[in-house]
Amino acid sequence: MKIALVCSHGGHLTEMLQLMEAFEGHDVFFVTYISPRTKHLNYPNYLIENIGKSPLRMLVSFFMMALIFRKERPELVLSTGSEIAIPAIFLAKIIGVRTFFIESWCRISTKSFTGTVVYFLTDEFLVQWPQTLNLYGNKAKFIGAVI
Repeated sequence: MKIALVCSHGGHLTEMLQLMEAFEGHDVFFVTYISPRTKHLNYPNYLIENIGKSPLRMLVSFFMMALIFRKERPELVLSTGSEIAIPAIFLAKIIGVRTFFIESWCRISTKSFTGTVVYFLTDEFLVQWPQTLNLYGNKAKFIGAVI
């Protein structure tokens, strides 16, 4: 299975790297932000500009994701956040690709902006603390923590 691993370059990337053993035997590629840390990933990757809170960068990122997904043809998009997940998951839903989102480990008593946006779009929405289930609806699942 070809899996797009979409995450920002800080703690979200750390969480994704903790999951790499689960992807053994699958064809994976990263979509993440340009940073000194991501320039040396030992996996196929696409590096884009940080979206931040810019609506224009969000739109540009959506079209960049479209080019990447057209080339790679992922069968699954998995994200640990942050805002880079929004264009990736939105596009995946448009093209009929299954999506997973894992809410950040640091989100215990509050929702993330990204989690709030993608909650209704994802096929699977996972949280890393049982008490976080109360913040989201019935779709959210707790099966353990990444870290």
